[in-house]
Amino acid sequence: MTKSYVIKPELGKEYPVISHGKGIYLYDKEGNRYIDGSSGAVTASIGHGVEEVAEAMYAQAKEVSFVYRSHFSSDAVEKLATKLAEWAPGSLNWTFFVSSGSEATETAQKIAIQYWQEKGRPTKNRIISRWMSYHGITMGALSMSGHVLRRKRFTPLLADYPAITGPYPYRKPEDMSLESYALACANELETAILRVGPEQVAAFIAEPVIGASGGAVVPPDGYFQRIREICDKYEVLFIADEVMTGVGRTGKAFGIDHWGVVPDLMTLGKGMSAGYTPMAATIVSDEIIETITKGSGSIMAGHTYSANPQSAAVSLAVLDYVEKHQLVDKAREQGAYLLARLKELADELPLIGDARGLGMLCALEFVKNKQTKEPFALSQGVGVKVIEKAFEKGLLIYPAMGGIEGVAGDAVIISPPLTITTEQIDELISLLKEAVIAVQQELQDKALIG
Repeated sequence: MTKSYVIKPELGKEYPVISHGKGIYLYDKEGNRYIDGSSGAVTASIGHGVEEVAEAMYAQAKEVSFVYRSHFSSDAVEKLATKLAEWAPGSLNWTFFVSSGSEATETAQKIAIQYWQEKGRPTKNRIISRWMSYHGITMGALSMSGHVLRRKRFTPLLADYPAITGPYPYRKPEDMSLESYALACANELETAILRVGPEQVAAFIAEPVIGASGGAVVPPDGYFQRIREICDKYEVLFIADEVMTGVGRTGKAFGIDHWGVVPDLMTLGKGMSAGYTPMAATIVSDEIIETITKGSGSIMAGHTYSANPQSAAVSLAVLDYVEKHQLVDKAREQGAYLLARLKELADELPLIGDARGLGMLCALEFVKNKQTKEPFALSQGVGVKVIEKAFEKGLLIYPAMGGIEGVAGDAVIISPPLTITTEQIDELISLLKEAVIAVQQELQDKALIG
């Protein structure tokens, strides 16, 4: 292989070169086949090589791929915005298009702050977020993120946003009911708002299901209902970060729909274009748009490729495909089967402390001792070893390490395309089991597991 000048995630490492993909499978140039058990980065939700999307891509490219949003709109953009207004709950009817989830959450941050400026309340400019959260890698998005490992190098440059604990049912106090735990976690938001001062707080941001920083951590019922009450009480906007959970991934249109709560802003990415093009969005309520329209009349955000017709046409084709093949329902049904199979593994293998998830967003957490739930130190690299072993066997899964204050916590996300069949789930589970057993045996040989 000729010398590569690509800056890859691990410098100096040689990566297989991909050849093509079809459905849930990817193939490299050496002829190896991989089950895409994580949809890449929880992105390729309709699978690879979908002809309808390729056709839409080509049709739009023949017309026009790019126009600048300050000059023109396009049919593709208008149709996509209308489609998203149909999908989104409540009065979330207005879409600001960007190219990545990080841009989407940062745009939501800016819109929230601008909204209060336009209301004549400029001191409301603080965003409250949670520890064990991830909202993106740009400085604004990372400031809102409580992902300790990803913050470390840049902490001096980041705003001091994370303030409260996210709900983590697997590690709740033993003597506390789920209902009481949900309210206790949610009430931390009220405490944080009072400490900062309601007149300083613009918004609260949260993932409906915690993703990369914890591994498919599902909140108890009652949590988000109480969060909504607190936000309303103190006039704080609620931003639902649906970059990972949106567009059917959890078995409903959006993750927050599981709790019947309507946010003021919502961010999308990943599954919105299913990996076929860089595309993301910030969806905004009527109230916010009406306020800004009556004020300055312009939202201070945007990027060169925002609302480009090429990406809009592709995303529209993806949403049409999801609707046509009823993939939201399929994610719920097949996701229940996937989680049941993962729970079987957890019951059987001592290395697995917890199997959890919602829809087609699931995870395993690995522990030293199943009874005490004692975690491994991150330095032992247990989660990484499982991912590497799975890769060797032809299975791709996604890391979610460092959920316990950035010093411990090994979890992996299993989030295959929503198109996966029951038989393919069984194939995935078989490879995953082999990988976990191999790492478990290694740890037992070294007396590192109880």
